Amino acid sequence: MDERARSLLKTLVERYIADGQPVGSRTLSRASGLELSPATIRNVMADLEDLGLIASPHTSAGRVPTARGYRLFVDTMLTARPPLDLHHTPPEMAGVREQLQPDQPQRVIAQAAHLLSNLSHFVGVVTAPKRASVFHHIEFLRLGDKRVLVILVSPDGDVQNRVIFTARDYAQGELIEATNYLNAHYAGLAIEEVRARLKHEVETLRSEIAALMQAAVQAGSDALADNTEQLVVSGERNLLGVQDFGNDLGSLRKMFDLFEQKTELMRLLENSSLAEGVRIYIGGESGVVPYEELSIVSAPYEVDGRIVGTLGVIGPTRMAYDRMIQLVDITARLVGNALSQK
Repeated sequence: MDERARSLLKTLVERYIADGQPVGSRTLSRASGLELSPATIRNVMADLEDLGLIASPHTSAGRVPTARGYRLFVDTMLTARPPLDLHHTPPEMAGVREQLQPDQPQRVIAQAAHLLSNLSHFVGVVTAPKRASVFHHIEFLRLGDKRVLVILVSPDGDVQNRVIFTARDYAQGELIEATNYLNAHYAGLAIEEVRARLKHEVETLRSEIAALMQAAVQAGSDALADNTEQLVVSGERNLLGVQDFGNDLGSLRKMFDLFEQKTELMRLLENSSLAEGVRIYIGGESGVVPYEELSIVSAPYEVDGRIVGTLGVIGPTRMAYDRMIQLVDITARLVGNALSQK
């Protein structure tokens, strides 16, 4: 592409993001500031269409960007805004810091998703910090009929209960023996570390007590994993008002299925957490959100210098990417700050 074609593509994408209407050669001529004849502009647009960067809707003589066109625009033509000082946030984000109070981590995550949705007018998504599966205290209670209640207390006082089914009935005395052994030797360790050590130490324990402990460790691991909502999604209904696909009920149904199931989104956001800074997925290129009409702008957030989660905005490919990048970047830093203060 020569400079003229790049300039026209940049202008076309910017006009389409701003107006949502296919861009014709006359509009492009005025907006680009280039002194080119309508015929020349039509020729350049035909070349851009051949390259797969723009497309012509059936109902209009104008052109719209394709996912590939947006990708080129974001990678090479977007004027990046300088990183913001957290003390000098844009007017629209005034008060955000006050809303992200570090009293309860799960509340911070929910507030962040809500803020991303409100400020972007699209969908806000935040993965919760991975909790360390550590127990402070464990206790067994006999329920009879080969059932045992496992009571697991985390270091922050959170209590989880799980019923496990055992191969035989245990006397309460045996359960007290197992309780005392686990609390004496493993309290304060991560569940996975307890699991690994039990494998090596199983020979030194009576086999029936070892089996009980291993079942309890599995139950504790499941309990801690289930206790945290891993992904918070806010603002799905905002997509109903997006003109790009508001009338396409099939696409909307697939998108709402995606938000409902969450598994695929979790996979995508976990991949995003492996990269530094803001990542942008346009159209179906993520391989996880297979819709040409959707883009995702995401960034990891850190607590005490360690990446623990990811947040982002999901919206139409026709979004103001420079603004979304800034919004996601600063929200990620504010969430990290709030959770580091807990």
